[in-house]
Amino acid sequence: MTDILTPTDPARTALVLMDFQPGGLGMFPDAETLLARAGDALAWARKTQVEVCFVRVAFTEQDHQAIPTHNKTFAPVGQHRLFGVDAPETQVHPSLDIREEDLVVRKTRVGAFSTTDLHTRLHARGIDTLVLAGIATSGAVLSTLRHAADPDYRTFVLADATADPDTEIHRVLTEKIFPTQADVITTPDLPALAF
Repeated sequence: MTDILTPTDPARTALVLMDFQPGGLGMFPDAETLLARAGDALAWARKTQVEVCFVRVAFTEQDHQAIPTHNKTFAPVGQHRLFGVDAPETQVHPSLDIREEDLVVRKTRVGAFSTTDLHTRLHARGIDTLVLAGIATSGAVLSTLRHAADPDYRTFVLADATADPDTEIHRVLTEKIFPTQADVITTPDLPALAF
């Protein structure tokens, strides 16, 4: 974890909450704690006027049809018509309140930037710093962090507001891999983040 945080400009910062959806949260026995920490991060963002972005994965019928059979992750989703765009399990969890001014994007692959216009929308708002939280650590968080590094976002990962079905993978990513491209922090560190 990062010992000393250099404060960021809230006007140029976005909290990105990824895949906090009933369909995915069911994989985690401690989902309530995870949601509470995401809620803490959301409350911090509201208080400091940090941009809030919700990312969810969901598919239209056209999206299902477009998934190639060789895609190991998503071919079963297309074949069985899973995670439909209007299904309750693909909505953002109701404990995380979405406001009209928030960015909300729907993706059809793993990372928050893949298959979305998220980068364009963040860039238009002058955002150059991201605070990432979500599930799974080895999925959406990893893919989004890797993508964010290329256009030079300053990135923070909330280790206690991310989770993976494999706790050892979560540990290795947050302790060994993520620190090469991001500051890994926890939700109690957030008040020190924004000036």
